[in-house]
Amino acid sequence: MIRLARIGARKQPYYRVVVIDKERARNGRSVEVVGLYNPRTSPATIDLKRDRIDYWVSKGAQLSDTVRRLLSKAPAATAETAA
Repeated sequence: MIRLARIGARKQPYYRVVVIDKERARNGRSVEVVGLYNPRTSPATIDLKRDRIDYWVSKGAQLSDTVRRLLSKAPAATAETAA
């Protein structure tokens, strides 16, 4: 499953986008960190490794509803600008 794991201080949320077993706790040991999401900036900062997300989806990982929404919001040109 690809979902959010909360990090950061109390009342200052910051999230990692992680690949994790569905049965594990929200902040349990993850397989891989594939992105970051900071809703406190204006506009919200979304940094995703699309190639790794595509890899894990091809291996059968399911996206949570929130991560699916973040993928559609994030600019698609980040992979091309980095190359």
